[in-house]
Amino acid sequence: MKALVFEAPNRAAVNEIDEPRIGPDEVLIRSRAVGICHSDFELFEGRYIIPIAYPIIPGHEWAGEVVEVGSAVTRVRPGDRVVLNWSPPCRECWTCTKGQTWLCERAGTASTPRGTTADGGPLYACLGVGSLAEQVVIGENAVIPVPADLPLDQAALLGCAVLTGFGSVRNTARVAAGDTVAVIGLGGIGLSVVAAARAAGASKIIAADLSPGKGELALAIGATDFVVSDDVLHKNIRSLIDEGRGVDHAFECVGRSITIGAAWRATRRGGQVTVVGMGGRKDMVELSALDIYHSARTLRSSVYGSSDPDREVPELAAAVLDGSLDLKPLISHRIPLDETTAAFERMERGEGARSVVIFED
Repeated sequence: MKALVFEAPNRAAVNEIDEPRIGPDEVLIRSRAVGICHSDFELFEGRYIIPIAYPIIPGHEWAGEVVEVGSAVTRVRPGDRVVLNWSPPCRECWTCTKGQTWLCERAGTASTPRGTTADGGPLYACLGVGSLAEQVVIGENAVIPVPADLPLDQAALLGCAVLTGFGSVRNTARVAAGDTVAVIGLGGIGLSVVAAARAAGASKIIAADLSPGKGELALAIGATDFVVSDDVLHKNIRSLIDEGRGVDHAFECVGRSITIGAAWRATRRGGQVTVVGMGGRKDMVELSALDIYHSARTLRSSVYGSSDPDREVPELAAAVLDGSLDLKPLISHRIPLDETTAAFERMERGEGARSVVIFED
């Protein structure tokens, strides 16, 4: 079968690899749609924040069809349409038993073995998924069934961008109707935060990005205002709120100290700052002790939307089907597998929303 392989940082090729085989508790699934995430771009450039082994098959935001199931599998059967959970919880470790399945101590391995290369060397799969391939084998605990009539290009987004964005609004920040919201960074996750804030009934949603072209996208998906990120971003956001007091909620979807600082300063006293972007270990955020005390703001992160995908992916799928959630504006490009690096180039230029790789029969 064909798969996109990152042979080394900044070196990618579509290669023929061995078809995977399944074990008793595993599922063989045919890829139909794979969203290109910013973490795939970081993996391509060799700056992933978790140690990674190369060569590696990228991809984790995925939807497709079950081809074959192992003898012990009970969750799905051949022909089912499914979405993948790239961080399936064990439901047995300490954090899982505390109800925080998104922090499972046994999930989230950065790279796991996936067969061998043509010369006999090891081949790895990113996050244990490696979904930018024609077929994927994965444990049944990572497979979530979705309705057969759910468009697969939209279904793919549910497993990462949409689940993370909606979860950060609903589960982590608990945005209420009438609240004011700022969203900094308008990639797939940031745009999903905008959509979720609109669904929550936020009265004002201020979207911000370095790229002016993101404004039209943000407004189409639910933002009330758009500002270009600059050195006085927090002042520009505050200027759009009565008396310049700041927003009730600020969502940082970039993962950089400078934008976390902007989110903090754009938030009113007593408000909440939610960091959704995954940043670097050495990028330090500086806040004064007096500011922390006086502002009475809450600063927290949202890992995978503080969500339980087994429960929330079906809920989001139902919202898409009943028309209450429109994901079509989130997809700006539908591309073949060999155009993935072009998607990275658009991402670097700040163009478009999500690119989705479509696998045809």
